[in-house]
Amino acid sequence: MNPASSDTFSVWAPAAEAVGLVLDSPDADPVPMHRAPGEAGARGWWASDVPREPGRDYGFVLTGDDGEVTDPRPDPRSTRQPNGVHGLSRVHTVDAARWTDHAWTGRQLAGSVIYEMHVGTFSEDGTLDGAIAHLDELVELGVTMVEVMPVNAFNGEYGWGYDGVAWFAVHEPYGGPDAFQRFVDACHARGLAVCLDVVYNHLGPSGNYLPVFGPYLSAADGPWGSGLNLDGPDSGEVRRYIIDNALRWFAEFHVDALRLDAVHALHDGSAVHLLEELAVEVEALSAHLGRPLSLVAESDQNDPRLVTAREGGGYGLTGQWDDDVHHAIHAAVSGERQGYYADFGVLDALRKVLTGAFLHDGTWSSFRGRVHGRPLDTGRVPGSRFVAYTLTHDQVGNRAAGDRPSMTLSPAQQLAKAAIVLCSPFTPMLFQGEEWGAGTPFCFFTSHPEPELAEAVRQGRVREFAAMGWDPDTVADPQDPETFRRSKLDRAERAREPHARILDTYRALLALRREHPELGDPWLGGVRVETGSEAADERWLVLHRGRLALVVNLGTEPCRVPVAGTGLLAHDATVDDDEVFCSAYGFAVVRTS
Repeated sequence: MNPASSDTFSVWAPAAEAVGLVLDSPDADPVPMHRAPGEAGARGWWASDVPREPGRDYGFVLTGDDGEVTDPRPDPRSTRQPNGVHGLSRVHTVDAARWTDHAWTGRQLAGSVIYEMHVGTFSEDGTLDGAIAHLDELVELGVTMVEVMPVNAFNGEYGWGYDGVAWFAVHEPYGGPDAFQRFVDACHARGLAVCLDVVYNHLGPSGNYLPVFGPYLSAADGPWGSGLNLDGPDSGEVRRYIIDNALRWFAEFHVDALRLDAVHALHDGSAVHLLEELAVEVEALSAHLGRPLSLVAESDQNDPRLVTAREGGGYGLTGQWDDDVHHAIHAAVSGERQGYYADFGVLDALRKVLTGAFLHDGTWSSFRGRVHGRPLDTGRVPGSRFVAYTLTHDQVGNRAAGDRPSMTLSPAQQLAKAAIVLCSPFTPMLFQGEEWGAGTPFCFFTSHPEPELAEAVRQGRVREFAAMGWDPDTVADPQDPETFRRSKLDRAERAREPHARILDTYRALLALRREHPELGDPWLGGVRVETGSEAADERWLVLHRGRLALVVNLGTEPCRVPVAGTGLLAHDATVDDDEVFCSAYGFAVVRTS
């Protein structure tokens, strides 16, 4: 039995010579703890006979082999940090009596329409309760799953959440764990599934006390700091720490899916990769709870093994984000070719990703300077396992000024991109405000209280964007409170033109996808794409989905496309009996003859 699941205080600290439990105040005298007996003790667990009473504050002091005693530190498995990530932990238990979602049976990833949300900027309040007030807008739009950027506790008042250090706790400025319970319950009451973004590849730079307790971190540094010890000595408890965290969101907070951040940074040489082990345990929990549970990876590897079934040699994850689809669509419409867009933009690249998910599938990547990716077996892996989008928090916030496509592209260009994603064989995802072409930026913002860390983040962003060719003077200062405030959505835009017209078109596209099974068919083998001749400056594309076809002009001049049928939806386009006339970036969805 894992001592962490007991009703008394316990903690894993395999290298400590002694551990004391501090109760109620950091100045209290520590209560000595004892090594847990038997197998658990051999794994380095320390236990106490003191019961875990809800609402009680506590921490641990550890004595090292040099005799040094630490200050009181929060519990690595803390479920609440009411005084920030440096303060004492507080015992918190999710109150099962508060749930009203007893009739909720869950939602599969396949067939879903995802909406990515950042709690701090989605509403004026910047809280989970503030987000609840706008959930009906998402239902009306046609969204069926809300993906929430990380809510685990991090230092500072606001930020993106990817520098969390208390993985089991909910960020207090968002409302804490009770507010997250209310949010999930409110989503389920409206038929919305909840996907939570979690980060298991690194920890934030402030408040990370895990190394004080044990060998949680590896010696290898990743792009955001030290990675997790997944295959070294004592890695079994570290893996258990991650898996228990994932299972807690599903079982205790009733979430329906987890988005696993940057899994390519999980360095694991074990025979059974952490992702496969996690998939096995989540599948077992799904069977126990009687509702579908999904794992969706973010990966830079273009490796279909992530979403290939375990019996087929894969890890068995439910889905993965697909940046190649984004890059192909954005480059084709915007004309951008800097950085990782260099290999994209031509119509043949767009054709390839729409029929095979990846552009780089064992091909040369000029941005990386090497061969990248692995081919996808389109007969075995459905398109619904790939999440497609025209923008995400990364693709906006990791631009120098946090500028959305709406700031540089016309409404017609924005809608042409949306039409391709929403008529594709993939699982579509929108980013907050995209549906009305929000004019507010979404910048990278932080609120690190430590001056040295704040300056390091500022300089790091400037260096990063300089390497991408952006003018350093355009880089938004992540520590400036105004950078955060400017990133909040302005819902008053929704009633003004051209935003209202963009919103109406998004609604119509999502209704079309909902009403016509052809558009939700995930079989990639049934997708057919025709394109014009770029040599002849014919930048049109026809995406065939059964008897439906999306005709879209990706050029700056009007064009006529020889597709016969009946128009179901058109924007800046007209449908005749034997052709579709599209203005620049116009599109039409046609039922073919």
